[in-house]
Amino acid sequence: MHSIFFTLFTFLISAHSQAHGLSEEAKRSMISGGLLKYTWLGAEHMITGYDHILFLFGVIFFLTTFKDIVKFISIFTLGHSITLIFATFMGITANYWLVDAIIALSVCYKGFDNNQGFQNYLGLKKAPNRFFVVFIFGLIQGFGLSTRLQQLPLGARGSDMLLRIVSFNIGVELGQILALAIMLVVLSGLRKTDFFKRFSKIANDALILAGFLLFLMQLHGYLHTSDPDEFGFSRDGHYHHHLEIDSPVNNQHDNL
Repeated sequence: MHSIFFTLFTFLISAHSQAHGLSEEAKRSMISGGLLKYTWLGAEHMITGYDHILFLFGVIFFLTTFKDIVKFISIFTLGHSITLIFATFMGITANYWLVDAIIALSVCYKGFDNNQGFQNYLGLKKAPNRFFVVFIFGLIQGFGLSTRLQQLPLGARGSDMLLRIVSFNIGVELGQILALAIMLVVLSGLRKTDFFKRFSKIANDALILAGFLLFLMQLHGYLHTSDPDEFGFSRDGHYHHHLEIDSPVNNQHDNL
């Protein structure tokens, strides 16, 4: 069990460390690709952004009416669109590892809320206003996306820059619609089974665990990038150590 946990944690760290960076080749392709390239990247970021997907899954898990789904998804979309567009355009940023750590905690929060943790474990009569909470977490998630977008060549502040940001945001929304459609189909099918009640507890416990693992991963990334010497490596040596971990031939750097 411990080995499975460690393997999963190591895989997530490796995968996410790649997601935070952007190669010079990728940056050049963004310049030559035009607005559609930003739209594609936005959709890709949403679809492959498992912290965003997990939170969205938690939000819609118990929503059964079209009205409620539209209401919650709309407020979530409004929240992350506000911070994505305005924070990027105004150049407001923060350490992306710490922002993503908060996003990871939002996944834990949603799983805890879905399992009635506030009532069962904290003795509250009801959970905090879910509509307001989803909006706040939407703002945070948009800020997380903004920290990624600001790594791209957006150009000088003006209409061209704004168009690139909006194109990226459109891509995010398209990716969200695709992910949402798949999740709704899966959940709709599961709700028709006798297994759903048990599944709901397991699934939301898994959300809490996944959020916690993501939180640890973000803290790991933050410590590695902010003070790599604490881990016994120089900044350059630390980078090469990760290359060793990711390489299928682990001994290729033994003589370095």
